[in-house]
Amino acid sequence: MFATATRNFVEEVDHGGLLIPVSSLNDTVAPLTVVVKRKRFWVWQKPKYNPTDFNLNDILTGDTPIKSDVTETDFIKYNGTYGDNMQGSVDANFASTNVSLEGKDSSKLQSYFGSLKKQEVDVQKLLRDSKDRALDMSHSLVQQAKEKHRRVFGIVKECIVTTAPCSVIEEVQQGGQCGGGLSLCWLKSSKVSLKENGSLSKDSNVTMEIPIHTTIAYALIELEIKHDGRYGLCLMSDTMGGFEVDGPAKKGLSGIFGAPPSENSHLGEELEQLSDHFQLLSALPATTRSSLLEQITKVMKDRGAVSSLQNVLDQMCLDKRPALGDVTATESQKQNIQAILDLLEQSGQAESTPVLTALHLVTSALDELTNDCLAVLGMCCSLTVLQALEPLVQCVSGTGELPLSSGDQAALSEDVYEKTEHLFASSNVSLKRDGDTVKTEIHHLPGNLPLVLCIAVRGLASLAHCN
Repeated sequence: MFATATRNFVEEVDHGGLLIPVSSLNDTVAPLTVVVKRKRFWVWQKPKYNPTDFNLNDILTGDTPIKSDVTETDFIKYNGTYGDNMQGSVDANFASTNVSLEGKDSSKLQSYFGSLKKQEVDVQKLLRDSKDRALDMSHSLVQQAKEKHRRVFGIVKECIVTTAPCSVIEEVQQGGQCGGGLSLCWLKSSKVSLKENGSLSKDSNVTMEIPIHTTIAYALIELEIKHDGRYGLCLMSDTMGGFEVDGPAKKGLSGIFGAPPSENSHLGEELEQLSDHFQLLSALPATTRSSLLEQITKVMKDRGAVSSLQNVLDQMCLDKRPALGDVTATESQKQNIQAILDLLEQSGQAESTPVLTALHLVTSALDELTNDCLAVLGMCCSLTVLQALEPLVQCVSGTGELPLSSGDQAALSEDVYEKTEHLFASSNVSLKRDGDTVKTEIHHLPGNLPLVLCIAVRGLASLAHCN
């Protein structure tokens, strides 16, 4: 809830900018807080930011602290309401079951942050005060970050904070019917509120307390750190921080798993570089592919479950198998994740690094999609619809035009095409149907949404391939 609200806030007020949403109320973020930035496996993924319990002075040598001059100014008054309504039906044919789904989903998220303040560090003074200062390279935080690849230190230079009690309210209505191999009717209604002076409970009504002066977003200055602990401030947005490397840089995972992002005009080349991963998934036994698609479709219903699965596969790609008891997820999410891991183990693929990497590629792309895009794609996860979407991905990454065969036109019914159009539009790609031809156009906006959508569709379609 809180993470979704802060992410929406940043998307609205600083899309493509420097602000980073605070993802947890447990994170204490203030000017000069040390934040560890972790680069991801795939270089098109957004980095993850982990605020620490330390500030800059805690990891400096010497007894003289740097005094931060912080100015506080009015920022904006922010109240936002986000909602969507989706209705449709899907026929899903899996190895074990044939399921037809009809559903109607509506959700509304209301964020009442009210009047917000901006706290800013005097960067020029920080620059002067940092001259001839050095980090304590024996400090445990510094040592642990240096030992791990793809870690960068950042110092909080700007915070967006609340000035009064605020609330975030989510209302979700989901209803539908499921028939075929299964017979199931379900109705779920939940209301989650996040506001001042509340208590936490695990039922359909959840209240969490937010203290005044809570940081909801922040900006960083990255540090470029020398062997002896001397550091420089990365003042330009395109200047990256990090630790000085002894000798030639080791080939990190980001150098193995994917190529650097390029202009959207080279989308086809980037997908071609990843084609081996899709082929590995299509080569899995048919029952394994079908069951994996079924389980991933379940996971896609919950943004948190997608992130948790992706984090588990992160660890497995590093030759670590985390205990699911240590994973931040609900019991139902853990069950879905365990089902996917069990499928890999039963098929003999749990120790196969190439297959793990391929599956990690797909889940990482799903995790990068917008909430809207993920929800619509989840409604398109039937075998026939995914097979109809795959040529459209080739169209986006190729000539931009796709002549439709009679089979394609049957698969892209009016209802399916409407969902498909919405799906691509939410990833900055427009579809236009002109008779028996579909034309695509990529809108050149910040980020890699067209690429990650294409990866997600290609990956899911690989699991839907017929032998």
